[in-house]
Amino acid sequence: MRVLVAEDERMLADSIAEGLRAEALAVDVVYDGDAALERLGVHDYDVVVLDRDLPVVHGDDVCRAVVESGALVRVLMLTAAVTVPARVDGLRLGADDYLTKPFAFEELVARILALGRRARPAAPPALERAGIRADPSRQEVYRDGRYVHLARKEFGLLAELLRADGTIVSAERLLEKVWDEHTDPFTNTVRVTLMKLRRKLGDPPVIETVPGVGYRIP
Repeated sequence: MRVLVAEDERMLADSIAEGLRAEALAVDVVYDGDAALERLGVHDYDVVVLDRDLPVVHGDDVCRAVVESGALVRVLMLTAAVTVPARVDGLRLGADDYLTKPFAFEELVARILALGRRARPAAPPALERAGIRADPSRQEVYRDGRYVHLARKEFGLLAELLRADGTIVSAERLLEKVWDEHTDPFTNTVRVTLMKLRRKLGDPPVIETVPGVGYRIP
């Protein structure tokens, strides 16, 4: 899952991003509404955590732009306002959820994960294909009943391949969904992570490389 955090309080924004990355999410951070619109126009996000009182371009205007674009990204709006009318106004703008500051980080994570599920087509709790069973909620993987310990990025990559349901996923798409914008687009990190993943999953090989196109689990 890829998340955009748009929050002008830099310490708070960076703290949110650090915590979400620890939950195996790919996270980008911006500190004003103009930068948020720029990122949203370039990247395919699942959720945007949007401070309502952003500078340059107000958070309300960012929310309107997201809704008008028809993008599937879900909006979790943050605000210091605690009144019911303020929360209602935010939801009427098109926000999918609303959280007031200060908030418990555990609640923020739970709300982001719930919105991320809504941003995707409905899927079973566990992903299964070719003898592999991956449980995103527990970050657990089994192959033919054997537990496989994976690092977070390895799990994220495997989950994207399983979600593709046998279709080919390009290296660019994997980089987009599993890593964040600070990753060099010309890096070989996808190939290296795939190599480690294949080794851990064992024989017979289950991830197929389609030369010049991408990867799939047939």
